[in-house]
Amino acid sequence: MTLLIRRSELETLVSTREIIEAVEKTFEGLGNKTVVNPTKVHLNLGDQSDWPPYHAGMNAMPAYVGWLDIAGLKWVGGWQDNMAMGLPYIRGAILLVKPQDGTVLAVMDGAWITNGRTGAQSAVALKHLAKKGPLTVGLFGAGAQGRTQALAMIEGLPLEELKIYDIRPESAESLAADMNALLPGKVRVAGSVAEAADSDAVVTVTHSKAKFLESGMIRPGATVCALGSYTECSDELILGVDRIFVDHVQQCLHRGALKDVVESGRLSENDLSATLGEVVAGVRPGRTAPEQRILCVPIGTGCMDVAVAGVAYRKALETGKGTVISLD
Repeated sequence: MTLLIRRSELETLVSTREIIEAVEKTFEGLGNKTVVNPTKVHLNLGDQSDWPPYHAGMNAMPAYVGWLDIAGLKWVGGWQDNMAMGLPYIRGAILLVKPQDGTVLAVMDGAWITNGRTGAQSAVALKHLAKKGPLTVGLFGAGAQGRTQALAMIEGLPLEELKIYDIRPESAESLAADMNALLPGKVRVAGSVAEAADSDAVVTVTHSKAKFLESGMIRPGATVCALGSYTECSDELILGVDRIFVDHVQQCLHRGALKDVVESGRLSENDLSATLGEVVAGVRPGRTAPEQRILCVPIGTGCMDVAVAGVAYRKALETGKGTVISLD
C-alpha cells in the first residue's frame, strides 16, 4: 500500500529546523559517498526555446539517501506565466520507493518540499562557508523561495541584519514585514541591488536572466549563494572570486550561474574548490582565509528532496497522517 501525503499535511509534519537538519545530513552523505545522486534530466517546455510554447521546464531528479535507506524521484517544474494567472510558479511531486524491492511507499506534493529544502541549502552553505559571527545577509527574490530562504536563515544562522530586494517592491515589503515578526528590528527592504549586495553574505533566488550582481558590489570576505536556474552573477564576479563551491559538479557546469563561463571556456571543473558535500563531510576545506570572496552554487539535487520527503513519510506513519491508496 502507498501513502498519499498532501501539501497541507506536509506543512504540519516537518519543521524548518528538521528540513535544515535533513539537508545537512544529506550534504554529508554526498561528501562521504553514502548518497547516490545522478545528474537531473531536464524537459524543455519552452523555458529555453520558443517551442513548446509554455515558458516552462521540468526536471526528473532521482536519488538514493543512505542515512534514511530510501530511494525516490522528484518530478518538478517552473511555469513562468503562472504568477500572472494567480498560480504557483513551482509544481511537482515526489515518489518514494523501498530500495530493497521497489515498493512505492509514498506519493506527495513536491513544491512545498522544493521551496523548503532550497532555503535550507543556503543556511547550510553559509554555516560552513560564511565568515564567523553575526551576519548581514542580502536576499534577492521575495517569492515563495525567498520566503523559505529567510525562514531558514533566521532559524539556522546568527543574523545581524536581513536586507531584502525584489524588482516588485511590494513583494519585498510584504516579506520584510512577515520576517520582522520573527526577527524584530533586523529585517528591512533594500532600495537597490548595490545596497542589498553590500553584505557579509548574498543569496539570490530570482527568475532573472540578467547578470545584475557585479563583482564590485561584493565585499572582501563575503559569500555569494547563487541558487537561481539562470545567470544572476556577472562573469567578472564568477571569475574574480577566490573560491567556488557547488553541490553537484556535472549539473553546475551546464546550468545556472556557471553555464556561460564554462561554455566560453573560461572556467572548468579544475577551477572548482570542492563540493559543498565534501566541505560538510570534512573531506575538503571550505573557507581558508577571512578575506576570501566565495561563490557557492547549490543548483539543487534530488537527494535533498528525497531526504526531506523521507523524514515526512516516517513522521506521517508515526502520526497517522496521509491517505492510504493502492496502485494495483
